[in-house]
Amino acid sequence: MMSLLVLTSCSSAYYSAMEQVGIHKRDIMVDRVEEAKESQQEAQEKFASALAEMTALIRFDGGELKAQYQVIKAQYEQSQEAADLVTLRIEKIEDVSDALFTEWQEEIGQISNANLKRQSLTKFKATQRRYKTLIDSMYKAESKMAPVLTALKDNTLFLKHNLNAQAVGALQGEMLSIKKDVSILLKEMSAAIEQSQKFIDMLEK
Repeated sequence: MMSLLVLTSCSSAYYSAMEQVGIHKRDIMVDRVEEAKESQQEAQEKFASALAEMTALIRFDGGELKAQYQVIKAQYEQSQEAADLVTLRIEKIEDVSDALFTEWQEEIGQISNANLKRQSLTKFKATQRRYKTLIDSMYKAESKMAPVLTALKDNTLFLKHNLNAQAVGALQGEMLSIKKDVSILLKEMSAAIEQSQKFIDMLEK
């Protein structure tokens, strides 16, 4: 509870400082959604690359198996880093959205003109609905990353302990499952990226 209070206090101070130089929560929200979209695109590339390297290993014929393992290990680590960045940026979006919607709702309550108040409330609710679609899509895509990372890690460690042609052959069955999971992950991330752009377009109108 104490750490949450400290975090909230730090965020509030940051937003207040930014507003003093003309950068409002809405602007920060757009920037963070854009950053999250870029992180998702990068994660897509890393996961697709890791899958390609794992597939190449299954078809590996001759050469230095240990060197190929090092490539796969690096691809897994890069995928993990990309996934962690996606999670971090989703959390940052959640933080600024809480502040933005709280402020917006409080300010609606201060509008005395009934017509203007109604219009502002309508825009507020529409933005909230679009935001919920966005954040649900982001978390849905994020939830697909963990099982793929686990499978990549398992296979990477298995190879580390069994650097021989027989071990490579044993992974062929696993690859079918990994390919399916990566395919679903990439599809969900594409949907989240699309929702991100729609939300950005809405806020910038």
